[in-house]
Amino acid sequence: MRPVIGITCGMGDKNNCFGVGMDYIRAVEKAGGLPVILPSAKGIQDNYLEVFDGLLLSGGGDMDPLLFGEEPLPVTGDVDPDRDVFELKLTQAALAGKIPVLGICRGMQVLNVAAGGTVCQDISLKINKPLKHNQQAPRWHPTHSINVEKGTLAEMMLGAGNLKVNSFHHQIIGNLAPGFIISARARDGAEEIIELEDKERLVMGVQFHPENMWRKNPLFLELFSYFVRHSFQQERRVL
Repeated sequence: MRPVIGITCGMGDKNNCFGVGMDYIRAVEKAGGLPVILPSAKGIQDNYLEVFDGLLLSGGGDMDPLLFGEEPLPVTGDVDPDRDVFELKLTQAALAGKIPVLGICRGMQVLNVAAGGTVCQDISLKINKPLKHNQQAPRWHPTHSINVEKGTLAEMMLGAGNLKVNSFHHQIIGNLAPGFIISARARDGAEEIIELEDKERLVMGVQFHPENMWRKNPLFLELFSYFVRHSFQQERRVL
């Protein structure tokens, strides 16, 4: 049986519906997983843990700064309070249950906050001369470089040294959560990959969008393949 990968999603602006980009689904499928979309719901995150083997935190809007102990600044954009609370509780439960977690863009920030870190509300508040991190190019196209550190899980998947990625964000990691390391940075210093220091567990966040890139560059599929391979629970309660 394929490992079940739960994928978080956002609330669409129209038609009162939940939604997530199709590329997340296709990447998990191609990597050998069974994708299941997880709509935000109150008080049932523990039940979700009985359903999936790995948790993929998808991209989306900004987090409510009040959730990581800050007042909102004018640079903060749209927030979805229900999604924020749901994803934080779900991620904390997954971490406590030692379930593999992969966070993408917003998902990396959710992972960091869930583990005790913060978000920088705009890259300009932390980096004096930032690169362009919200590209005006096709989503599959890499527009800036990152440097992947040796001796990290990121290196096992993507190789060490220079790598070009896409970029669709204006917020970055603030204070890094305890127990995590930064395994890749952009040339301006922005954190691009974080991972749990304990390499026996796959808990990782990436600031770029590999789900949009793997068709053009199969290297990025390895993020999903490694994640799926490590997302198998020996026992799961039958609902």
